[in-house]
Amino acid sequence: MTNHFIFTRVFTALLLLCGVIAPALADENEAAPKDELPIVDISGDAWRQTVIAEGTPDVYQGHPTTLLLNDGQTLFCVWTFQHGGPCGPMAKSTDGGKTWVRQDEILPEVYAKTHRNCPTLQRIVSPDGKTERFFIFSSKGGKLGTIMSEDQGKTWRELEPANLSAGMPPTGLIRLKDGTTALFGQVRKDPNVKTDRAQDDQAIWMAITSDGGFTWSEPRVVAAADQKNLCEPFVLRSDDGNELCLLMRENRHTDRSMMCFSRDEGKTWTEPVNTCWGLTGDRHEGIQAPDGRWVIAFRDRALGSSTYGQFVAWVGTYDEIRNGKPGQFRIHLLQHHGEKKGWPSCDTGYSGMELLADGNILATTYTRHWPDARKHSVVCTRFKLSEIDPTKK
Repeated sequence: MTNHFIFTRVFTALLLLCGVIAPALADENEAAPKDELPIVDISGDAWRQTVIAEGTPDVYQGHPTTLLLNDGQTLFCVWTFQHGGPCGPMAKSTDGGKTWVRQDEILPEVYAKTHRNCPTLQRIVSPDGKTERFFIFSSKGGKLGTIMSEDQGKTWRELEPANLSAGMPPTGLIRLKDGTTALFGQVRKDPNVKTDRAQDDQAIWMAITSDGGFTWSEPRVVAAADQKNLCEPFVLRSDDGNELCLLMRENRHTDRSMMCFSRDEGKTWTEPVNTCWGLTGDRHEGIQAPDGRWVIAFRDRALGSSTYGQFVAWVGTYDEIRNGKPGQFRIHLLQHHGEKKGWPSCDTGYSGMELLADGNILATTYTRHWPDARKHSVVCTRFKLSEIDPTKK
């Protein structure tokens, strides 16, 4: 070992100790990735993919979500221009996502003018089960902006903004046993904080609608943890139907994602705990496959992952989620051609996840789809677990 090498290592250690450089930048020879689950890579399978909206050198297409109609093949997709920018775009597919037609013009003009930031498409059924409405939730002046359709997406109108925190629109929604619907979003722990930094910690709120989405109860915080930035919740129900699980992004990104549970339809919740390594990511969204396993997509933020910053999905059972077990495998869904370092390397992964009538799973996100000057595009990919499952081979 040379004197120069020893000096460099000691000098670097001193800089780290003094906080002059960050650990991630301390050593050019970073540790090799160490995945805790097998990875199935379908990101290069162009035949699975459809580009819904192509980015250009000037136009960034971002943050899509999808809604599947009851026929199992008709879908809507909404997204934004620029990162967290203005709303406006919408497209419709009648063939399970193979082709898409833009429908921006059927939305009210006020939507593109005043609604912003990562719209979410949701279906809410009235408590009596007779009426189904579609909603696009967004941010309007920091409150919950709402566009609604009562005719299966043929026409849309704006509702008055709800008094719910929606700098980032709420992402979790589930129907409760009494017919009401619960919505989950995020709020700053300190209301005086106006910045959006990882250390500006957040908590998760829950609100309920008893009239099919027209009005909401006062929100209440259901998940919070010390020095944790909890956001972008996804809620799912256990196989026996008796438990709710909240999966949450932890925006400091120094550990794993977090989760908590309720066995009384959201009245009380357990304290948040870490998920397994394989579920660590941003903006979880999932579906339950026909065999009962969960397929949950997100932006990979698992420390040490070879697909860190990419659009991936975790596959496993509810029991594996509940008990912090590793799960079965992960899928690299689409390739993000971001820069090698820093935030651009992770700027992908907000997803729509749908189980189509033909058994395909359709995963939709925004990504730098090409390694050229084109900015982000909205892209979907399709697959069946039976085609790719390494545990069955």
